[in-house]
Amino acid sequence: MTGILLVSQFILAIVLTIAVLLQKSSSIGLGAYSGSNESLFGAKGPAGFMAKFTFVVGIVFIANTIALGYFYNQDKKVSLAEDIKIEKSVVPATPEEPAAPAAPKEN
Repeated sequence: MTGILLVSQFILAIVLTIAVLLQKSSSIGLGAYSGSNESLFGAKGPAGFMAKFTFVVGIVFIANTIALGYFYNQDKKVSLAEDIKIEKSVVPATPEEPAAPAAPKEN
């Protein structure tokens, strides 16, 4: 299943890139910042076929990405923390007392 989704992800990425590159530029002065020339009810009417096609391909690309993330997460649900073996340290029953200091040597 993930193989099919992965191949379709590559195809969708290529199609989305080509669709974005084929769209008409919207750099018409300050109108490009407001997006009024690309709006649905703007002066030019509804968006063209390429804009709708790009939107649909983008939505499918995002859905495919989420599905890939979900399926890859299901395959790798094993935790490494379960495989770690903890060694228990043994604490001595009585703590060792430090040795008495050596007597100073006389010359």
